[in-house]
Amino acid sequence: MKSILKLVLTMNSLSLVDGSFADKFYPFSLTRSVADIRCGILTIREKWTHYLKNIHQLPGELSVPANVIPNHSLIRSLLSKNREDIFRYSNRLLDLTDILRHNESELRNDFHLITEGRSSEQVSGTNKISGSDIFLEKGVSVEHCYLNATQGPIYIGKDTQIMEGSMIRGPFSIGEKGIVKMGTKIYGATSAGPGCILGGEIKNSVLFGYSNKAHDGYLGDSVIGEWCNLGAGSSNSNVKNSGGNIRLWNPLVKSFIEGGAKCGLMMGDYSRSAINTSFNTGTVVGVCCNVFGNGLTPTYLPSFAWGLSDMYYDFEKAIQHIERWKKFKGMELSEEETKKLKYIFEQEKLQK
Repeated sequence: MKSILKLVLTMNSLSLVDGSFADKFYPFSLTRSVADIRCGILTIREKWTHYLKNIHQLPGELSVPANVIPNHSLIRSLLSKNREDIFRYSNRLLDLTDILRHNESELRNDFHLITEGRSSEQVSGTNKISGSDIFLEKGVSVEHCYLNATQGPIYIGKDTQIMEGSMIRGPFSIGEKGIVKMGTKIYGATSAGPGCILGGEIKNSVLFGYSNKAHDGYLGDSVIGEWCNLGAGSSNSNVKNSGGNIRLWNPLVKSFIEGGAKCGLMMGDYSRSAINTSFNTGTVVGVCCNVFGNGLTPTYLPSFAWGLSDMYYDFEKAIQHIERWKKFKGMELSEEETKKLKYIFEQEKLQK
């Protein structure tokens, strides 16, 4: 099974294009362009939009690899007529582990990009504050919390609620309409997209959007897709007992990707775990899995896995369950999403 190649148009004269590198971002590239991967506060596509928002037209048509991360230097080069080898030396994501490797630097860059020239909402005096790089959008509720921005910025999106007793150490960001539950402990660098619910202990992780890690349990050095849910007490290992290097299986390239000494859970969109699930070190979970069972999980679960067995999720039941989860957040499953999931399901069954 291969990722579906996608074209993401951001401006009339600029397109972000997936290539063969997209397969290295399994399972996240099954359901999105690499340009729609979140790294830092923003996705790659959102970064391009911010950098180009005051530029009416680029000089000529331009196709950009979707894994290229823009910055001011790159934009200046694009505006010049000398573009030879411009992307060869550009900052880019090479595989899914780079999402974590680049998250801290991108979180810092994005913070300054989206807050430059703007004023934060006032932080309530009930909070304990350290550091100055704290930005609250309109509608944010934060009371009786610890916000430590001495090690990195803290960005809290519009209409987000940070409940009392939460301890947040930057760099950290959460998108609009998120929730951080009472007594949550968050270490940087951690990024959560819009609509996420966070709880328990979280460290050096990225949640793309609309996903829940809402209860006690540990999430560390992990990347979680959209519309995922980690049941109460679920935790992941991020270090081997041997202290050795971690490898992650990628079925698209049929080889392992090196994860370094610390690497936790990589969970594709629409996947969920039962309460007290224990994820093995360097576990890769495909799209739309229902993870439950005794003991540590295998280090690889294919898309539409049902439990820890060789069984598959019934497709119609899976769609029904996703619709229910989306309804919790006032959203609906689109026809396009359903077609994409059907394609992934059929391709997965062909591998058996």
